[in-house]
Amino acid sequence: MDIEDYNSRWLAAWTAKDVATLLTFYSPDCVYKDNNTAGGIEGHGALKPYLEGLFAATPAIAYEPETVWAIEGGFCGRWYAVIDMPEGPQRMRGFDLVILSGDQIIHNEVYVHPLP
Repeated sequence: MDIEDYNSRWLAAWTAKDVATLLTFYSPDCVYKDNNTAGGIEGHGALKPYLEGLFAATPAIAYEPETVWAIEGGFCGRWYAVIDMPEGPQRMRGFDLVILSGDQIIHNEVYVHPLP
């Protein structure tokens, strides 16, 4: 698998706020963790409504992959994002730990922080 291409397509679906496409990247029994879900959520049944609510509550965010590192069972990817805020664009940097089963994400942990 070309992890750079995979990561790029996956982040494009995040930018598009395309829940249906995002779910195709995630295994039906995936575990997803971010700063809002530190305890994690499991499976499409929880991930789908979480993403719908998240996307409805957030402004446009454009994700740009920076680099990926292959690790056993998946990859780590660092990215930058620009958030379309009323007071002007806000930048943030993030990092994903992605564990795969075939071409589906079974575990995803997201770490982010704002940039000046």
